Amino acid sequence: MSLLRDIPFSLLELAPIRQGQSVGDTLRHSLDYAREAERLGFNRFWLAEHHNMEGIASAATAVLIGYIAGGTERIRVGSGGIMLPNHPPLVVAEQFGTLESLYPGRIDLGLGRAPGSDPVTSRALNRDPMRAEQFPQEVAELQRLLGPKQGAEQVRAIPGEGTHVPIWLLGSSLFAAQLAAQRGLPYAFAGHFAPRFVYDAIRLYRSQFQPSAVLDKPYVMLGLPLVAADTDEEAAFIGTSSQQRILALMRGQPLWLKPPVESMDRLWSEPEKASVNAFLGLQVLGGPATIKARLEAIVEELEVDELMFTNDLFDPAQRLKALSILMSVKE
Repeated sequence: MSLLRDIPFSLLELAPIRQGQSVGDTLRHSLDYAREAERLGFNRFWLAEHHNMEGIASAATAVLIGYIAGGTERIRVGSGGIMLPNHPPLVVAEQFGTLESLYPGRIDLGLGRAPGSDPVTSRALNRDPMRAEQFPQEVAELQRLLGPKQGAEQVRAIPGEGTHVPIWLLGSSLFAAQLAAQRGLPYAFAGHFAPRFVYDAIRLYRSQFQPSAVLDKPYVMLGLPLVAADTDEEAAFIGTSSQQRILALMRGQPLWLKPPVESMDRLWSEPEKASVNAFLGLQVLGGPATIKARLEAIVEELEVDELMFTNDLFDPAQRLKALSILMSVKE
């Protein structure tokens, strides 16, 4: 029996804009993508908050969550994540309390403390460079606002109060792992773009976990970049779209999703190649057999409870097909 059979598979969506495509077309494709994920049995569909990034259309994250949840029926929809320093906790509680009221039992609130943008944009969003230092206190405030009514609290989230929207802590370092362990919250590691601390973070979270009212034992979800195709050779080819995008990110260029190329050799220097490969250190790329072996090794080594995949392919049809290929490896 495959180690993957009982591991939930989920998706992280950045709403990548194909070169030459409109935002509207991108978001309509995101909904088609979520509907296919639901049909195939994926567990969650999360959207990531990014700002001032030309080529990514997920800045208004809570709005998109409502769009996706309203266009699907069963799949859980949430944030991967809401960057809390950009928003007052009360506003987040009201938004997600409203979403939970509209789509009960289907909404997740993943929280991060990074800005999801460059420093200048970050200042435009929150105007307080010290907000990230208040992250533990603001997580506690969100837990209170989404929890049951308490005594004489003057500030309440309505909607929000009593909805108990599940809160996840997201991160790529040890900070979020330790805080999630202390609070007894589920933890998601951002291995899709920052694999460096994956072993230490998961080990720390599991070893320091303290049971809470929402979770009696640790629960780890790992983000992974996916390139799935019929063969390893095809996957290597279509995966060059992701490589070009990461290269553009490192160069400070627009992040349009570009068509694949036969070779990256003329597009990057050797140091840039090394940096892109490090960024994709946990990438799962190949045909079904290769993907299955790679995922089984990751699950066995890291003891994760759930896997969440980014799937940034240029061709929308190939992107949808990759979901079927991925789900086939559970058998």
